[in-house]
Amino acid sequence: MFSLSIVQDVIRRAVATGALQPIETETTLLDDDGVRFIVRAVSSLARKNEARHAAVATDPLGDYDQDLFVTDLAPSHYMLLNKFYLLAGHVLLVTRRFERQERLLTIEDFAALITCLSEVDGLGFYNGGTEAGASQPRKHLQFVPLPLAPESSDEVPMERLIGSSPGLTFSHAFSRIAPQASAPVLHALYRELLYRCGISAVAAADGEFQSAPYNLLVRRNWMFVVPRSSACFESIPVNALGFAGSLFVPSQQDLERVRSVGPMQVLRTVAVRE
Repeated sequence: MFSLSIVQDVIRRAVATGALQPIETETTLLDDDGVRFIVRAVSSLARKNEARHAAVATDPLGDYDQDLFVTDLAPSHYMLLNKFYLLAGHVLLVTRRFERQERLLTIEDFAALITCLSEVDGLGFYNGGTEAGASQPRKHLQFVPLPLAPESSDEVPMERLIGSSPGLTFSHAFSRIAPQASAPVLHALYRELLYRCGISAVAAADGEFQSAPYNLLVRRNWMFVVPRSSACFESIPVNALGFAGSLFVPSQQDLERVRSVGPMQVLRTVAVRE
């Protein structure tokens, strides 16, 4: 069972016990190429990175703090709060059996995502590999309710352009989704979009792996894939949410750098060029 009220109950519990570490941000809206980007300056991102590096040899999504547990989604997946809490309602959809983040998504992964999308109008996203912004080795999708920021008039700012190929100057693939599409249908569409981006399946003893890093974004009515060339623009990390129009920067200095070059140029730099 998944609902925003359940997530809010778990958030209150996790904050009370100290298991959840909310990260303070200051939001700025930057207009670029017809998109009003949401850029958050994150004052404690360095603390997140320090904790991430300290946990390199561990599996924090498998050996998780029980206060971060939200619910079981299926025999294959469970839901956790994101320990470093940046967005309201941000949750992780984690594989119960260990699978590497570079493995291709399965029908079961999409079934878990559909469970969330059917209950809450939100955005599912996936960072396919470290060069696409992944920070944990265990496979996990992520999900956030919409809008991405109360300050923004757009639920997903980049939605204005991602369905219009002439609007983007980096490699990508986009498709509409039929209402109430099943997990097998979404999985087949995902594989098609990867193929259109030049990303193929690499067979290994423990499953099929991606041939290149990528980001995936999914709403109830569309799916979007972007192949990646690098994890960061200069010192600024970019994950899948960047291609939704939501960027996080470690400092005010980095915010000014994004303002100077433009958020769209940040995305062009970390994506694969057309």
